[in-house]
Amino acid sequence: MTEPSLVSQGLELMVFGMGVVFVFLTMLVFVTSAMSKLVNKIAPEKEVAATPAPVAPSQGVDPQLLKVLAAAVKEHRARQK
Repeated sequence: MTEPSLVSQGLELMVFGMGVVFVFLTMLVFVTSAMSKLVNKIAPEKEVAATPAPVAPSQGVDPQLLKVLAAAVKEHRARQK
């Protein structure tokens, strides 16, 4: 009998390795999906109530605050030049 060549041994090892990886990844997909279903069955997510948006004051914006903000923006733009 002749010994298998180095190339055929390499191809055999490659096919075996790729088969092992394929089987492992397939099992990983099934196990992960099964765990997900199990966790959702044991502890389902509770619905989170939406928080209402804050109500804006009906009086409008304070004129003094607008002046302060405008001065701050003007100062910032002047420093960038």
